[in-house]
Amino acid sequence: MDSLRKRYAETHKVYGIILVSGYTSDLGDATEKESGYFDSPWEWEKMKHICAHGIQFGSTDDPFLPWDEQQEVADGLQAELHKFTDRGHVQDEKFPERVDMITILL
Repeated sequence: MDSLRKRYAETHKVYGIILVSGYTSDLGDATEKESGYFDSPWEWEKMKHICAHGIQFGSTDDPFLPWDEQQEVADGLQAELHKFTDRGHVQDEKFPERVDMITILL
């Protein structure tokens, strides 16, 4: 695989990852497929070993992402999951939970 298509946290040590509406496949979208980002299996074990903290936010009523995709990310990373039922794609201009998590990590 082209090294440019590696996921950053599979090859670089990071202190923490905060994900919002994460997903694991191209979801049948041609543009996502063309990116090549989803062509290789996710290397969850590598990411867990080189990333100290994983936090994920997602909502079961996301109109773009099925919940099972978001759950797969949380399970793979063993991330601290913040599961909402009423936030859609979590595109709120104000998102205090995210700020709180960044503050805690710092």
